Amino acid sequence: MTAPGLKDAVAIVGIGQTAFARQLAEDEKTLACRAVLAALADAGIAPGEVDALASYTMEETDEVELAKAVGFGDLTFFSRVGYGGGGSCATVAHLAAAIAAGQATVGVAWRSRKRGSGPRPWTDTSARLPTPAQWTRPFGLLRPVDEIAMLARRYMHEYGVTRDHLFNVALACRNRANQNPAAVMYERPLTREMYMTSRWISEPLCLYDNCLETDGALACVVVGRERARDCAEKPVYVHAAAQGLPAQHHGMVNYWNDDPLTGPAWAAARHLWKHADFTPEEVDVAQIYDAFTALIPLSLEGYGFCGRGEGGAFTEQGGVEIGGRLPVNTGGGGLSEAYVHGFNLVNEGVKQLRGTSTAQVPGAETCLVTAGEGVPTSALLLRS
Repeated sequence: MTAPGLKDAVAIVGIGQTAFARQLAEDEKTLACRAVLAALADAGIAPGEVDALASYTMEETDEVELAKAVGFGDLTFFSRVGYGGGGSCATVAHLAAAIAAGQATVGVAWRSRKRGSGPRPWTDTSARLPTPAQWTRPFGLLRPVDEIAMLARRYMHEYGVTRDHLFNVALACRNRANQNPAAVMYERPLTREMYMTSRWISEPLCLYDNCLETDGALACVVVGRERARDCAEKPVYVHAAAQGLPAQHHGMVNYWNDDPLTGPAWAAARHLWKHADFTPEEVDVAQIYDAFTALIPLSLEGYGFCGRGEGGAFTEQGGVEIGGRLPVNTGGGGLSEAYVHGFNLVNEGVKQLRGTSTAQVPGAETCLVTAGEGVPTSALLLRS
């Protein structure tokens, strides 16, 4: 995904979002338009200058309707990325590649979703089971949480990861959300007792191991390096980007892999660091996809922040809190800010490197952002 010529060649210059809530009155198209217009206003760029778009295959607002409603010019590049939350960072990467190659000049990536008030994808029993699901759903793995719960149980069994380690993740995200007025869980603290006594969703994952059900939309604006210098806000450069789909992958459960606990993050990470001028030890802050708490320690291992089986221990003694070894999900993440397929992690990464986060890491200059682990994924390295 990342060619040598892409390094720092483009920048994110605008970010925007709607409110987040369990239920918003506006439809997904309206929410998408609001987020895109906010991102363009943040960048100081007129809608008519946009000539590239990227979003998810699961996005309900199509390019034609968005372009008409917002008032874009002629579009010369547009793409969609599959695999749900695995596509978040890839939308930015696709725009970066197109702009660096001269296919476009101003790109917008977005995600609009009504997951809080809308239907759940897996409840559509009239749809024929896709091939991968024929190996999971008939055996009781009906939802993503059931599939990740199986991986989490194996993780616990093989490496001694405990519920306390998962609580450390949930607590860090909630602590950051408590500082973020835009977060669904703003001013709603989480305690260990609340966590340990909450109901199971799919054992060993409890209520607080699961992301929020959220309505909302987010967007960002990507331009070339030269143009970025003239935009209204401080540019945040795309230093490296990658996608990862490992050999013999099977979504969520990794049935056919030699080691089910080395998911797509490992494939993406190898490519990402190959094109980077810095290492995991030099990352100041990370926004790690957190549809479920177990994905964070697994991702810490995959992206090289600790050794195999050490992800749980990494969270001990405030390891993922502000001031710890690696502050994560400083806006609250999908667990406590909002779950919009991970796009809020992209925007929070930009805020950190602008110095405008509600839970600012002092002097942050580098940030890793990851997309969904367990599915074909993507990642970005951002720098100020």
